[in-house]
Amino acid sequence: MQKRKLGNSGLEVSALGMGCMNLSFGTGKAVDTNEGIHVIRTAFEKGITFFDTAEAYGPLTNELLVGEALKPIRKEVIIATKFGMISETGINSRPEHIRKVAEESLKRLKTDYIDLFYQHRVDPNVPIEDVAGTLKDLIQEGKIRHYGLSEVGAETIRRAHAVHPVAAVQNQYSIWTREPESLVLPVCEELGIGFVPWGPLGTGFLAGNITTETKFDSATDLRAIFPRFTPEAIKANMPVVKMLRNMASKKNATPVQIALAWLLAQKPWIVPIPGMDKVEYIQDNIKSTNVALTQEDLLEIDREMSKINVQGARLNEGLLSMSED
Repeated sequence: MQKRKLGNSGLEVSALGMGCMNLSFGTGKAVDTNEGIHVIRTAFEKGITFFDTAEAYGPLTNELLVGEALKPIRKEVIIATKFGMISETGINSRPEHIRKVAEESLKRLKTDYIDLFYQHRVDPNVPIEDVAGTLKDLIQEGKIRHYGLSEVGAETIRRAHAVHPVAAVQNQYSIWTREPESLVLPVCEELGIGFVPWGPLGTGFLAGNITTETKFDSATDLRAIFPRFTPEAIKANMPVVKMLRNMASKKNATPVQIALAWLLAQKPWIVPIPGMDKVEYIQDNIKSTNVALTQEDLLEIDREMSKINVQGARLNEGLLSMSED
């Protein structure tokens, strides 16, 4: 597996990371613990060294799973987790709460340091300078090694970075979700910050297996409330899948591999974290690192995407209101 550096942070990770959320939460029922451990360790055996979780996933159960799976190989991997999205009062990035979550995450992850600690969502009630200052203190104490920001806008990135360098930004980004290109990616490039796209496969849509007949369980699948996953939006957005299939046939690849290769081709400091809750997904994803998209291929993808008016907001209104685009 090729390696990439997240900006100027010095944090080196596999070119693809593993989004662990779906093993416990988000797109279906949680897997059995032993199966989850097997999937995570298989990813490591195949070269993935970057594992992404959060206290909110489960909640709490995904960190427990990741900690158990990675305990024997802790020094060989990079663990990213997140704080601030859940508390008794909802969004909470008060300094004392950040410290509380850090201590609890360390225990669940069975480790004495967190490689990359993200603010999961911007807290409108806490200045980002206070957040970055607390994270700077945690770095100096050795409890975390780097910090990042998730679903964040360019100005907030600048303000946090002025207090202590931001290692990585994790926003949603993919072939059909391009918002970061206008302001966030340029500021990351300017400041030497890595970028970690979540939802690089369009929360599963870009794999090409979702149809207007697909049902999402409202009890276990967040897509049941995402506007982009209504039957009407799915039907309207099928040209995106057709484009990916056409490019995949040219490159002897799969739509998944094209979607991930496209992201990898954007910047050398971009590291996608596709969700991998089945062993069979791992090899398909990893093969994307060997798919070479030429400049002509990239221009063709952009031309075809410019003809498609993607329907439906990427998140439901409540989650979008917690983002800072």
